[in-house]
Amino acid sequence: MLLADLLYWVGLVAVAVGAATGVFEAERKGMDLVGTVMVAVATGLGGGTVRDLLLDRNVFWVVDQTYLITAFATGILTFFIVRRRPISPRLFLYPDALALALFAVLGTQAALHWHAPWLVASLMGVITGVFGGVLRDIFCNQVPLIFLPGELYASAALAGCLLLIGLQALGVSPVWAAWLAAALIFGLRWAAIVFKISLPTFKARA
Repeated sequence: MLLADLLYWVGLVAVAVGAATGVFEAERKGMDLVGTVMVAVATGLGGGTVRDLLLDRNVFWVVDQTYLITAFATGILTFFIVRRRPISPRLFLYPDALALALFAVLGTQAALHWHAPWLVASLMGVITGVFGGVLRDIFCNQVPLIFLPGELYASAALAGCLLLIGLQALGVSPVWAAWLAAALIFGLRWAAIVFKISLPTFKARA
């Protein structure tokens, strides 16, 4: 499978997973169907939209509405599934980690394809990975995960983006580099959730 084809299908999966995490958070807030779908679409498409606007590219879901349809369909379907069988709030973190990994890799690859410098490309990967979640949490009146003290979130995405760029610079197949980078991001986020690994923080003043 060509890299472009792989990234396309991974992109659709990422949008679906991201939209699903939006539904999980909306369920905790007791939103109705319309509110839930709005959160799902914002979560699934938000990061890539910001990336494309910053890179002065045509927004991906405007060019190909399959992404938009995927976000809407996932939001509606997941709403009715979760409505019948609510999930544990903690389980929400794992699909969110998967979405973070997939979006960060896709964002980095898109920026590299746009001939962005390596540092800019890594930043675009992080933005693609985290911004949908930021919108989700803001719409649900939550502190975004990226701003929680010590969370390995954006830092995990950055590590994976830099690994992707480094591996490709060393001549590793872009497909293998993408999978390894996604695995690193998901692994770091999983470890942070399970083992409570965090970054240094300022101590709260009395």
